Amino acid sequence: MGNRQPKLTFKEQMRQNRRAIERSIREIDRERGRLQSQEKKLIAEIKKMAKQDQKASVRIMAKDLVRTRNQVTKFYSMSTQLKAVNLKLATVQSVEAMNSALKGVTKAMVKMNQQLDLPALQQIMKEFCMESEKMEMTEDAMTDAVDMALGDADEEEETDKVVDQVLEEIGINTENDMGSVSNKDLQAQPVTTANSNKEENDVSDLEARLNNLRR
Repeated sequence: MGNRQPKLTFKEQMRQNRRAIERSIREIDRERGRLQSQEKKLIAEIKKMAKQDQKASVRIMAKDLVRTRNQVTKFYSMSTQLKAVNLKLATVQSVEAMNSALKGVTKAMVKMNQQLDLPALQQIMKEFCMESEKMEMTEDAMTDAVDMALGDADEEEETDKVVDQVLEEIGINTENDMGSVSNKDLQAQPVTTANSNKEENDVSDLEARLNNLRR
């Protein structure tokens, strides 16, 4: 009872299994290397016996060479299979680590949900929405008051700009220019009655447009 070993965890068991597989792979690789060295020696010996015309010895050593090469091929296959198993164990270990992490996250979420007071949170959000609406209404009222206080002056300034732009488009830049055109030009150039009536109509038209713009 006293010498009984404690039960290993899944992580510890996986670590031990992987170490055992890696140790076996190293042993197989060492044995394969030994056989490959033996293969080279056999080839050299076969060449030597062939030069001496020892056909019987050459045939026997050739059989040994074939067996050695077959054994090397088997060792390659075993090493590859063990490496594949080791890779699968590593994958399983990674999945187990991920599961453990998810368990920890789930426990934390459950604890947080238990501590969260949902009715209180809903009340806070309701009050927040009400205060936000009040703030928006206050901001709109202040904006309207400022617009009413400054709107007339701004509109008057914009109206003057539009009037000046219209005058520039028709070739009249200032009121003095317009006055000089209407008085000086009319006095300097004799015109017929029909032309005078046409110019009066044009001036009346222009004055009407200006009056509409200044309203």
